[in-house]
Amino acid sequence: MPPPDPSPTAVDAGAIAAQVPRLRRYAAALVGNLPDADDLVQDCVEKALANRHALRDGSRLGGWLLSILHNLHVSGLRWRKRRGAEVPVEDLADDLALSAAPADRGEVRDFVRAFGQLSEEHRSILLLTGMEGLSYREAAEVLEVPVGTVMSRLARARERLRVLLDGGEETVVRRIK
Repeated sequence: MPPPDPSPTAVDAGAIAAQVPRLRRYAAALVGNLPDADDLVQDCVEKALANRHALRDGSRLGGWLLSILHNLHVSGLRWRKRRGAEVPVEDLADDLALSAAPADRGEVRDFVRAFGQLSEEHRSILLLTGMEGLSYREAAEVLEVPVGTVMSRLARARERLRVLLDGGEETVVRRIK
């Protein structure tokens, strides 16, 4: 009888496909429109399928896929930064503020505007913990940073978003003890 194969068990395509709705939700919030989000998810799934043998623990599939998606997004941002700014007309069709009820559009528009002013690091951490519901540890694994960094980024991101939603600029407050 031959010895058991010591190589890791590859994740099947069905398990990866089951994660697509979650990846799409995260990507849409990250990039701000569905066509680009779908492209990002497609690239992520393609890369995951090509490298599925590298995942040794199938229970970590969700975090592994979010890491791939996040890294692809960051790489794309760097590429676009070198290339220059462009504003496709299609972006206007997926405006989140337009999907809200008329009475709520102002608040949604303010939130979208404030969220868009956050740094990439702050948007990512708010999306992973707030929208995706990841724990600090899970978010740290996805972003490949220490848990303490996640906690401090999250605190700064929440404060910055609060300030932007209040319509003010950040002010330095010093406490005298």
